[in-house]
Order: sequence, then structure tokens, then C-alpha cells
Amino acid sequence: MAFGIWLGVFVLLSVWPSVRCSDLPRGAIETVCRDRYLLVTTQLSFAGNEPRFEAVDADGVHPITKQYGSECGYMFSILPLPGHAELRASYFSCHTDNQDDEVFTFSFNLITIDANGGDATYSVNATCSLPLPWSPREVSCEENYMEVSVRGEVSGLPGTTADDWTAALAEAHSSATSTWQVMFQQEGQQLTPMSPSEARELGYVFYLTQGRLVFRSPYTPGSVMGSVTMVNGTLVEVVYPILISRQRWVVIMVNLVVACSTDEGMYDGAGLVWQTPTLLSPLVSGLESSNISMGVDGQLLDEANTAARGYSLDISDTTVQISIPFNAAGGYRKSFVMANMYHEFYVVRLYYEQIFMDDSGVETRLRLHRPMNTPLLIQHLSIINQTVLEDRVFTVYLGNLSYDVDLVAVKLNGHNFTILEATKSGLVITMVPQPNSTLHAYILRVPFDAVIHKLYPTEGLLEYLLDINYTLVILPQAEPYFYLASVVAQFNDVFPPVFKGVCKEKSIRFQMDHKPFDYLWEVGVGPYILTTNLAAKRGYIMRNDSKSLTLEVPLFSVGYTYKDINLKQFRGTFEILSRAPKTLEVKSSLAKACLFQTTEIIVCSTEGVMTVVSVILAIPGSEPSGSSLLDSTCRPQEMDDTRVLFSFRLDTCGTRVQFDYQHLTYENEITVEHTSQSVEAPVSTRLTVRCVYPLSGLYKLFAYRRFEADSPGFGTILTRVPVKN
Repeated sequence: MAFGIWLGVFVLLSVWPSVRCSDLPRGAIETVCRDRYLLVTTQLSFAGNEPRFEAVDADGVHPITKQYGSECGYMFSILPLPGHAELRASYFSCHTDNQDDEVFTFSFNLITIDANGGDATYSVNATCSLPLPWSPREVSCEENYMEVSVRGEVSGLPGTTADDWTAALAEAHSSATSTWQVMFQQEGQQLTPMSPSEARELGYVFYLTQGRLVFRSPYTPGSVMGSVTMVNGTLVEVVYPILISRQRWVVIMVNLVVACSTDEGMYDGAGLVWQTPTLLSPLVSGLESSNISMGVDGQLLDEANTAARGYSLDISDTTVQISIPFNAAGGYRKSFVMANMYHEFYVVRLYYEQIFMDDSGVETRLRLHRPMNTPLLIQHLSIINQTVLEDRVFTVYLGNLSYDVDLVAVKLNGHNFTILEATKSGLVITMVPQPNSTLHAYILRVPFDAVIHKLYPTEGLLEYLLDINYTLVILPQAEPYFYLASVVAQFNDVFPPVFKGVCKEKSIRFQMDHKPFDYLWEVGVGPYILTTNLAAKRGYIMRNDSKSLTLEVPLFSVGYTYKDINLKQFRGTFEILSRAPKTLEVKSSLAKACLFQTTEIIVCSTEGVMTVVSVILAIPGSEPSGSSLLDSTCRPQEMDDTRVLFSFRLDTCGTRVQFDYQHLTYENEITVEHTSQSVEAPVSTRLTVRCVYPLSGLYKLFAYRRFEADSPGFGTILTRVPVKN
């Protein structure tokens, strides 16, 4: 037999895969020769969601099912996150053409579902040359199987005690024949020989190459001939076969023990953690040295790249622990929505290699593939208010978004905007990468004068409030997710404009010093906004520069109210307002009242009272005491040598009423009797006094028969007309 023959291994330093595909779209399938397996990947966009493979050899085609793959050295998986399906085929897989353990030729069929629902078959062929020399013993811990291969000259390997060999040897002498048999060592059970074909029926495969002996076991903790043992706090799956053959007086025994950590990794709140015993007994014992490396997706990383990704590899005397931070490069992060809650999970496909050199001088190389994933995690987005008050623009940062999450719309204080509409409306939405991660973020910029709510919760405090409803979608299924946020910008010492009033001889002068937030309010006179046009129309004198606003209001201009009128003086009041532009709510006001000297005046009040002070000195021989209104019983309330003062309700003293479509006019006459040199009889001079009100401001007069005007009427004293008695 060939087990005692030492075989040298010829090493080819480069990998030369050759692929031949039938009618295969370019880029649909890729093949890569790795250290100990061929990797075949196909994009799901081409192959669909349920591709499958068949192994092809001279005997026909062999569907690679889950069970068949674990027995024959194939690991097939569909990986939605990276968007492909992959097949890892061991160099010692069942239907691989092996040339001297140096060149390996593979042939597969890829079967997909075509547009009509039928099968579409594509052939894929690849040849790999050995990229790395074989170690005396190599162990592969795949996802679905464990595989060990030993050099043909090796018999007793480390990890086997003298008692183990003594028991096995005794059984071999008594029961073995010249053909090969296998015994599975299990604690507390007697060794029972069986043929390789009987072992094959249990899922265990023994395979002889030109220079190596291969054993493969399904990776199923608690399998028929396997056992799970605790080693330094970690569960280890162990299958311990001994292959034996007796030829005359010689017994050949080969130890094919295989052991793999069953640790599936755990999430510790910061990342994924996986561990394995530093000394993986019973695979090795009496450890002299060990070289440990790690990587992802079947490729090892050097120390610089491991550190750059934030991975950590901690090695103690008993345990090797690997930590991979959440969302670190090399893994896959997936987002989805449940009950409008943003969830994520993170998957990483760990690749681990350890080279043992034990006290017997035999090197064992172990390789392990271990997919790990976090539990479903509720992901909390980060909102940062980056607003700079002086810029007068809300700047809001929405972060911690995975690559498969896009922002498609925003609702700002009840106003909906798509991304395009927001841009057209002067809003700015920018996607930016998140530092030191694969995440991204969005920055939203909204000017204060756009759709912002202004509040004044307390005196002197101004708040701008922006309620945001982000509409995000999870790709590729475009699943919507809504995220609410509110941001506030506060300004202190914000007060409405303050006016100072000064009484002049025939006017009132107002002045307001400008402050930064004056634009928040409008300055008004009554219901009207104070503008240059209004000032010019009413005869106000207004000056406005960068420092202050000055308004001088001449006496008897529109907007005055008058009280306490007598022959000596009267009180004139003019009010200027500061109010909110939208609500017209008055925030501050100044009603400046000044005493003015009485000369001649007519006042038409909003309560329907006409007050007149008229000068009669210019009428020769006049007697103020003899003056009256149309109703002669209505006499002056006050008089002196030159003037008379009448004050009466508009519905008394014989007042006449006229109206047209726009105005209501009340008119009376002051009759002054006096003597004339040309006429012996007494002469009367009549002065017409008139108050005109706009009809639009007198609705209560007609609705409730009560005089109440919205604003004072406009009064006039007409030319004197002499009349003979």
C-alpha cells in the first residue's frame, strides 16, 4: 500500500484558474483558487434567488444537496447581503480530478430558473494549481463539514496517548484483516471495527490520494461517532477515527482525529466575539509553538489591516479570542423596518488559521470558516442640531444610516418636500459620509424665514421651532421608514421695537433705535403698516437709516385722538404699535399724549360727538353769548371774548344727516348774532361745521342703532355766511 511512501510536494507559487462557460453572461460567475479550495461565486442578479450546483465527472452529474455537500466537501450558500451565491469546493472534494495532490480540476453545472420558469444550465470548469505546500497534517473546519488530511508516511500522530494506541492495537490484532477498517474512539465505549463503506453509510468519508489520506465528517455537533467536549471553556466537536490494516505480522494504524471549535460567536453590545482553545486537544498536545492569523471571507489579513479595521486578536495560554466591532469593514450590515422601528443586524464571515508545532516536531495547520451575526438590533439614528444662530439657518445632521438606507422626502412643519422640491424651494439636503465608518448621514439646511414656527414662550425669549418628519427607504425593497425630530433655536433678549415720544409745539415726534431683531415685527399706525407711502399720504415726516427710525406726526394728522378739549388747551394722543406680521398680535405700543394750545378745532369722535372751538373775533359786533346751533337751545359750553366751544351728540341740536354710497355726513351750523353799520336790524352769521365718516366703519349704527365708528370722522369748519334776520 501507498501509506508508507513519502511523497514530496511540488509547490506552484501562482494560481491559474481556467474557466469555460457555456452561454454565460460576462461577469455572471467568478472562480478563484484559494489555499485549499476553489471558490465559485455567481451574482444573484443573474442567477436568481434559488440557484443550485451539480458536480460533474465521468460517472455523470451529482446534485450538491445539503447532505451531499457535507459528505463530499462542498459548501454552498446563498448570501443576500453581498448579493451572490457561492460554492466552496475542497481540493479533496468527491468529484475533483486530483493530479499528484498538485493540480485539481473541477467541473460543475450551474442551474438557474429562466424567464419561463424552466431550468437554464451553465457549465463551469476550473483548474487550480496548489498555491501552498501541504503540511503533514491539515484540518479544515468548514461550515458544514470537518476535514483532515495527513501525509501518507505519518502513522501515529500527536494527540494520541499510549493507552489509546494499546487498545487500538489489541483490537486490530484480533479483528483486522488485510483490508482497511476503521474504529471510532468514543469515551466510555468499546472500539468496534467497521469497513469504510459502513462508515460511509453513517456520513463519514475516507479518501486515499497519491500521497495523502483524507477523512471527512459532517459538522454536526452530537453526530453518531462524534462527541462534544469542553476545552478551556469552549465546546469542541471531536471525531476520533483510527484507520487500521493488518498485513501478515505488520499492523498499519493511522490516527485521523479531527476537532473544531463549535463556538458560534456572541454579540457583547459592541461587536461580535468568537473564541477557541489555544491548544485544541485532542488535536495536538505538548504545544511547542503556534502561529495564529485571522481574516474574513476566506482571506487572511496582515496585522496592519487587522488593526485598521478595529479587529482584535487576543491570545492567552488557554484561549484565543477574536473581537470584530459592529459595522466594521469586512462585514455586512442590513437594515429593515418592523412596526416603523429601524432594525439592523450585522454579519461577518470569520476566517481563522492556526499552525501548531508540537513537541513531536509535526506541523498541523487548521483553517476555520465561521459565519457570525448579531441579534436583531433596534438602531437609533443620531440627530445633531448644528445650527449657528448668526447664520439664521437651521442645520440638522441625521446620522448613523447604513449604506442601504436612502432619504427620499421630508415634512417640515407640515409642509411636504421631495428631495427635488426641497432644492427648488431653497432648502439644502446633502448626503455626507460618516467619519471612520461605512455609514452615511444627511445634513438638512432650512432658512429661518422658510417654513419655521416662531414662538415667544416668555418675555424676551424667541424660539424658532422646526418639526421634521424624515421619509427614509430601505433598499432594495424600498421599504419606507419615518423618523421624527424637532429642533429649536433660541435667542435671548429679544424684545419688540421700543419707541420714545417727545411733545412738540404742533406735533409729536417718535424715535426708535434699531436692534438686530426688529425685522420680526412690523410697525403700525392703527390697522395700517407704517411705510414711506403711508407717511407721505398722511403728511407724516419719516426718516429711516441704519441706526434709527424717526417719525414726526403733525397735529391734526390722521391717527390722532383728542380729549379734554377746552378753550385753553386739549390733549392730543397718537399711538404707534409693534406687532407680529402674521397674527397682527400687538407686542408693544406707545400712546403718546401731549397738551396743545387751543385755537380753532373740530373733533369728530368715534362715539358720535362733535366738538368745535370756533374763533368769532373776526365778526364785528358779535356776541359769543348769543351764538347757538341749528337748535337754538344748544348754547356754547364755554366762551370767552373771541371763541366759543360747542360739544354735542350728532343726533341732537338739529344736526342734519346726508349720505352717499361711501360716506355719512353730519352737518350743523353755528349762528352768531351781531350788529352791522349798514343794516339797522340784527344780522346773523352762520358757520357750517361738518363731520364725515366712511360708511364701512359704521356697521353698528345700522345693526344696533348705536353710533360707534371704527375711526374718528373727518371734520371741517366752512366759510362764514352772513344772513339777515
